[in-house]
Amino acid sequence: MKSSHRIKVLGKEITVRSSASPEQVQKIESLVNRKLAEAQASVPVGDPQIPVILALMNLAEGYVALAQAAEEQRELERAEIIRLSRRIDRVLS
Repeated sequence: MKSSHRIKVLGKEITVRSSASPEQVQKIESLVNRKLAEAQASVPVGDPQIPVILALMNLAEGYVALAQAAEEQRELERAEIIRLSRRIDRVLS
């Protein structure tokens, strides 16, 4: 069930709805603010959208890497299940 949470990002307080726990929402808020601060520190003052885009790209890069690692792990697990199933079949035959 989704609940409302008040967060502050880029100096603006907003209400978001999430099924995450309040602790998880706080961790997400902290991560977003940290990534935004890192991006803002890495670019000269100028277009305020550039740090936001950089922060989004950094977060997306991390997400894609984790998703790929999870898929690779699932493939390894599938292969191990097949190997063990065949071994069981050989023992029982």
